[in-house]
Amino acid sequence: MTSSETLAGGIKPRPVVGRLPRYAAGKPPVAVDGLASYKLSSNENPLAPLPAVMDAIARQADFNRYPDPLSSKLRAALAEFLDVPAEDIVTGAGSLGALNQLLATFAGRNDDGKADEVIYAWRSFEAYPISVGLAGAESVQIPLTGDGRHDLDAMAAAVTVRTKVILLCTPNNPTGPILTTAETERFIQAVPADVVVVIDEAYQEFVRAGDAVDGISMYRKYPNVVVLRTFSKAHGLAGLRVGYSVSNPELTQYLRVAATPFAVSQVAEQAAIVSLQNYAQVVERVQSLVDERNRVTAGLRDLGWFVPAAEGNFVWLGLGPNSGEFAELAGAHALSVRAFGNEGVRVSIGEVEANTRFLRLCADYTKPPRRS
Repeated sequence: MTSSETLAGGIKPRPVVGRLPRYAAGKPPVAVDGLASYKLSSNENPLAPLPAVMDAIARQADFNRYPDPLSSKLRAALAEFLDVPAEDIVTGAGSLGALNQLLATFAGRNDDGKADEVIYAWRSFEAYPISVGLAGAESVQIPLTGDGRHDLDAMAAAVTVRTKVILLCTPNNPTGPILTTAETERFIQAVPADVVVVIDEAYQEFVRAGDAVDGISMYRKYPNVVVLRTFSKAHGLAGLRVGYSVSNPELTQYLRVAATPFAVSQVAEQAAIVSLQNYAQVVERVQSLVDERNRVTAGLRDLGWFVPAAEGNFVWLGLGPNSGEFAELAGAHALSVRAFGNEGVRVSIGEVEANTRFLRLCADYTKPPRRS
């Protein structure tokens, strides 16, 4: 036995690590003879970044230098775009990086040894329990309603003196429904003002529901609201990892202490700025994906399948114990989809041909999801 093996055998992680689920990234599609393969498992934008963004990336050359730790130019661009003070924006490595900074700041294990609580709907973004656990806090998971929506009444009822953060994912990943303005405002008013309410809007640009909550409006009205957004989805910059939070100075003054230095590279910052400068083109591309999402959901419902209200760039199939079987069947047709245990399957909206093949597959599948 080598010294490295001896050393590794004696090292133990923190106990919480053994209790956490492992993040399961969407798998790439397998090759199938005669078929083009498509990845529909990671909610990625199937369209490449805008040409102007690609040009900006190609021109970047200062990689021997550290990036601006405050992402000052991007924050200035976002401040103008969102009509918020630049001081209220804290960037991070994707919206998940921004969330981890937030949890590190406001939720964890206290000097008395007791853990704070973080409430969120479940099932929701699968990184939530990992991030909460690593921060040292305890997860309080509130089951979704039968149509894949947050049960806000139950979430409000779950608040205790140990609750420090509540996560609201809208549209909810992986099920798809949004939170409305009215219900979200009632919820914020119902919880204590010293609890941080996070509105996670990673898919905000895909939302078309007229009554959907706008996180920025809520942040303007309520000092305890934090908004998370990202350039990964609508802007097609998932591989560059650039996201941000928006909150009032009472919160950002602490978030900056926990922010990871140099989390957003200079190439990611410049790409995001140029994408914002060409936002009309981003909107056109997003609309093409929304049109495809609507085609897919209409096609599924025409088949008699129950699909929760889809407002992201994905659809949810509540296939229960048939989830694994369906995912394998999709794989045999060169489509990778994301199965969540025995709960359901999330299918990202991809290229037109991929979506059409998915619908053909569903037309032949004999165990469709029904409303519970």
